[in-house]
Amino acid sequence: MNRQQGGKGKGKPSKFDGGNKPYKINSKDKTPVKKTNSQHKKSGNSDQIRLNKYVANAGVCSRREADVHIATGLVSVNGKIITEMGFKVKPGDEVRYDGARISPEKKAYVLLNKPKGFATTTSEGKGRTVMDLVANATNAKIKPIGRLGRNSKGLLLFTNDDSVHKKFTHSKNGVARLFHIELDKNLKLEDLKKIQNGFKVEGKLIEVEEISFIDGASKKEVGLKIKNTGNTIIRTIFEHFNYDILSLDCVAIGHLTKKDIPRGHWKHLTEQELNTLKML
Repeated sequence: MNRQQGGKGKGKPSKFDGGNKPYKINSKDKTPVKKTNSQHKKSGNSDQIRLNKYVANAGVCSRREADVHIATGLVSVNGKIITEMGFKVKPGDEVRYDGARISPEKKAYVLLNKPKGFATTTSEGKGRTVMDLVANATNAKIKPIGRLGRNSKGLLLFTNDDSVHKKFTHSKNGVARLFHIELDKNLKLEDLKKIQNGFKVEGKLIEVEEISFIDGASKKEVGLKIKNTGNTIIRTIFEHFNYDILSLDCVAIGHLTKKDIPRGHWKHLTEQELNTLKML
């Protein structure tokens, strides 16, 4: 299992342009006028990186070509078009090229087999979270796609790739997830058919890809395939028909399965797995 940590590029410290000449003279009235350097130029924070280098590191183009793109207004930082040469980007800044968000980090794709007892959140102060489980997977700022409740288990995909995130967040065109669900009582065949055909809750249509009983198991256990990435939608489905969920396990995400991933462990997607995921 691959547990190598990826590197993270850092820019060179900027130089404070104060020196012995912090003012320039207005040629008309000789009034001292203070220079108006931006905060990005003044700071000596080594975590900052020149915008052209940021764009180049994101794989958009070369650094020289990035200068041209910046000058023509194709690059924005935190929603503001930047045309200034030498502008510095701080950690956490949102940089977009031609409207699409970019990142200088190497793209990372981590598949976790989540155990019970871990919250699906990136927030601190929430007790044990899934971020604790993938802390050593990569230095990239990955985040989970979708949610699994604290007491749910199974596959959870993490990435810093916005394009892959978007594939999952659009439920009608997203990637299906397959769940093994155990209920508190046998699921009636008529209820199974209603779920399969789609139904409305408070005027909102709820649809699933597939639902079926599991061969060789009791009628309490069902397989459910759904494209919606939320965890609460599944509970909403069964609560509507007066069933409680005793166990919920995500056993597949698209073509990805739990094979060779013990509970509580993770792996990096192979190139073939990633290419197949992007084609779904």
